[in-house]
Amino acid sequence: MSIIKVIGIDLGKSSFHLVAHDYNGREQFRKQLSRAKLIEFLSQTHATTIAMESCGGSHWLARKCQSFGHKVKLIPPQYVKPYVKTNKNDYIDADAIAEASTRPSMRKRSI
Repeated sequence: MSIIKVIGIDLGKSSFHLVAHDYNGREQFRKQLSRAKLIEFLSQTHATTIAMESCGGSHWLARKCQSFGHKVKLIPPQYVKPYVKTNKNDYIDADAIAEASTRPSMRKRSI
């Protein structure tokens, strides 16, 4: 498996959808995890960039990711919308978040 450049996370109340991209922009994996499994997965993953849409719950998760050594990017939802390629679902949203976070001109808030 290639080295992961960014993991896009679509946040939900109880389930989280992840899509990882490598340095060539290719999708490496998709996962749906519960909150506990997400924390366990992120604690065992090598340090990488984690991208999420900014919202009320994203700041807690961002701080948790940073404690595991990850770099976190919070992106406003209106900047992610242009990267949604087809009909909306959680994996497509996570993919769009990962894609948007790799753009050099993207405005984001690094925590």
